[in-house]
Parts: sequence; C-alpha cells; structure tokens
Amino acid sequence: MIIVADSGSTKADWLLINREGETIAEFHTKGFNPFFHDRDFILNELNANYELNNYAEEIEEVHFYGAGVSSEELQEKIRIAFRQYFTNAKLNVGHDLDAAAFASGDINTPSIACILGTGSNSCWFTGTEVIEDAPALGYILGDEGSGSYFGKLLLQEYFYKKMPKHISKRMEEKYGITKANVFENVYMKPNANVYLASFSRFLSDNKEELYITKLVEKGLLIFIDLHVCRYPEYRNVKTHFIGSISFFFEDILRNVAKRRGVDVGRVLKKPIYNLAKYHSMSSQENV
Repeated sequence: MIIVADSGSTKADWLLINREGETIAEFHTKGFNPFFHDRDFILNELNANYELNNYAEEIEEVHFYGAGVSSEELQEKIRIAFRQYFTNAKLNVGHDLDAAAFASGDINTPSIACILGTGSNSCWFTGTEVIEDAPALGYILGDEGSGSYFGKLLLQEYFYKKMPKHISKRMEEKYGITKANVFENVYMKPNANVYLASFSRFLSDNKEELYITKLVEKGLLIFIDLHVCRYPEYRNVKTHFIGSISFFFEDILRNVAKRRGVDVGRVLKKPIYNLAKYHSMSSQENV
C-alpha cells in the first residue's frame, strides 16, 4: 500500500491507495511544518488517528509533501517522526511546491506552478524537474497573496480605520476583535500564520463587496508580479494554481492574471487526488 500526503501549515490531507491507484482510505490531520512542529507533535497527531493506526504497519511507501519542507535538514525533521510511525515504509519527504507541480502540471510540458493557501510560493516545472526561483520568505517577510497575507491586511485595515464602517461592523460581530486578543494570538501564541489566515474566510464570505474585491485584486496582483512574471517564459506557458485562496477567488485571479498576460491553467483547491494518481503511475512504472 502507498500513502500520499499533502500538508499545509493548517491541515494535511492523506490518501491511502493500492498500486493500481484505487483509494483504500482518506485521512485528515493537522499540518506538519518543520518550522513549527517537532517529532512529538507529529507522532501525537498520527497516533491520535485511530483509523490510520490500523494501516500504519502495512504501508510500503510514504510520499509526504509539506509547507516549509524545503531543505534536507527540514525534511529530516519529518522523517525522524515518520520512521517511528511507518515502521515498514520507504519514505519520500518533499516540498509542497513539488506536490503543486506534480499535481497540476503535465509530464514533459513546461509550466509554472503556484501555491496560494495559508502561505504562497511558485516554481518553474520543466515537465520533470521542479525549479524554485524565488524562495518562500514566510508570513512575516513574504507569502504575498496568501491567506496569512490577506488576514494581516484585513487587520491593518480594521485597526487603521481604513475599512468601510459596515464591513468593519461585520468583522466585529463575527470575530469580537480587540487589539489585546489579536496581539495575544499574533505575538504570544504559536502558529500566528494560521491565525492570520483564518481571517481570509471573511474575504470569501464578503467577496460581493467592491472594497473586498479591490483588496483581493491588489494582493493577487502583487503575487503575480513577484512570483509569476519573474519567469522569462511566463507568457508562453500555462500557470497553474493550488490552494484555497486561488480556488475561492478564481474569478478575480483569472481577471488579474489576464492583465499581465498570464495564461491560467488548472486551479485546484487541493492537490491530493492528482498527486495520488501521479505516484500510482510512478509505482506501476517501477514494478
């Protein structure tokens, strides 16, 4: 059996398949990001999933792709926990950008793959190889166009009183916002990026407001300028997007991309199903 996982900083999707690509079971856990989570956190979360426990020793291959898993050192932090849990499996731990490219792109066809979820990133996919040209700088220095980026922008607009009053009132009613509780969650508690990204749901719920549309347009345009237009051949290939922000704001994304001559291809909320197909095909070729 093969298990494939796609993990953001918020949550992880797991798909257990046989070598023919047939789904055996689907699981969900919290996301595992080596910048924020250690071996004990990962093991506790895995062990808490009783259904997954029933299959753990039978799994022969694990293909895990995660946010923040961008170097050998960071990959090893994930492997340390997985070796204890998946005791009989061959481990493949990679970056979420690899998952985005494999799930959205076409074999032997160059494209650009982008992530717009809790965080954001992009890469050039040759059709076989993933090339990351712009490093992900995280939610403090980067993550343009992501859920955490828009959450931070919303809070700035709210506290600086730049937001229309009726929208400001909606935020107060929905979240009970105070400067004290925002500061506690951003500066004193772990996973501030996930907390900030939680406000992006407010954007989706109010996307009919012109103010919200303009806010989203601005953020997505910044992302495209920095992370898509940087590739010299960007006008000549498809640009694919993975993640909740691109999925829920697909109409705005396509309009903004068109302004820059970007040809948007696939827009997927999550890559897990296409990723499982990719590894099923690879497994069959290696038999």
